[in-house]
Amino acid sequence: MIATARDIREQAAQRFAQLGWPTPQQEEWKYTNVAPIARVPWKFGDASAPVPHDFRFFERAAAEYVFVNGCFVECGGQAAALNSGGMAAALQSRYADYMRHPFTALNTAHAQDGARIEIPDGTVVDGFIHLLFVGDGDEVWSHPRNLIVVGKNAQVTIVETYVGRGKYFTNTVTELVAKEGAVVDHTKVVCESLNAYHVGTLQIHQERASAVVSRTITIGGALVRNEINVALGGEGASITLDGLFTLTGKQHCDNHTVVDHLYPHCDSLELYKGILDQSARGIFDGRIIVRPDAQKTSSRQTNHNLLLSETAIVDSKPTLEIHNDDVKCNHGSTIGQLDEEALFYLRSRGIGEAEARGLLIYAFASEIVDRVKAEPVRELVRRELFRSMPERLPERRGQ
Repeated sequence: MIATARDIREQAAQRFAQLGWPTPQQEEWKYTNVAPIARVPWKFGDASAPVPHDFRFFERAAAEYVFVNGCFVECGGQAAALNSGGMAAALQSRYADYMRHPFTALNTAHAQDGARIEIPDGTVVDGFIHLLFVGDGDEVWSHPRNLIVVGKNAQVTIVETYVGRGKYFTNTVTELVAKEGAVVDHTKVVCESLNAYHVGTLQIHQERASAVVSRTITIGGALVRNEINVALGGEGASITLDGLFTLTGKQHCDNHTVVDHLYPHCDSLELYKGILDQSARGIFDGRIIVRPDAQKTSSRQTNHNLLLSETAIVDSKPTLEIHNDDVKCNHGSTIGQLDEEALFYLRSRGIGEAEARGLLIYAFASEIVDRVKAEPVRELVRRELFRSMPERLPERRGQ
């Protein structure tokens, strides 16, 4: 018997009641205390809040969906042609595991609007599809639920952007399915209010010979948890995960990734970078699993962190879990400050100390930023980086 949407909601609500809010006593949450989220009497907001113009790509995107406090408000471009209730609806809740993950259970129980996009087999989408989520208000929560199914040998670029005003909570889940031979470029930009909370789960399922690139860039938010789970479910699949978190003040960002190699000849490449100033805290907790039947696996996992103050903290925990010998896997992490030799070199060329420091910080970040495929999104990320660290980054005219 096939469970209905109502059945799934009820099961998820019951499961969240059993699991409860996670605590630092649990290994997967040891670096992040969500008590500030749990103690708030959250309520649903409405869709009447204004949409920030600075984050709109209405005329530059192939399609743009806009959601306010979890409610769909508008779409433009080719959105009507790309949105689908067929296969996408049938696959909803199949991949993101609400039985094990409390925030996924909470989202499933309270799921609001979200994008359901199905790219037909062999289709190449020009430009990019933009999903814009706006949070607005105090003690308001939202639970967007997205499902993106990319057909065989299809190609698409997807961008999720999260912005807002006030002390709100966004708990979002995106399920991304890449069919055989599909090519997907995905970017998530978190520019939430500095008083807001954000927990985002990205569940990626890949079939044979599919290639997915997913990058997560976190700039805003008081407390952010980015959870990415990848299942390489077909021979020859490849995943690239890029991450950048730039934090200041008392911001807290926890990046938790799991890449599961289930089949032979699959590749994974992971690079996360953190820039932390003042009393910010960042976490990279990455896990690569290579199953017994996943021979000829190639995997590399790297985390580099730049501390700009003596009070910033970063926790780095790259992990390999390998269950066969026929693999090429490595991992590593670094935590450091600005290179004094590079700083001296720039200053010897007549560049002031503040600008020289800013140039080095921007160069550290640009390795990730420059990989963003959609040019308007690269421009947005650069702009928000300058806004978030105005004393650290030099003005870059023409960017």
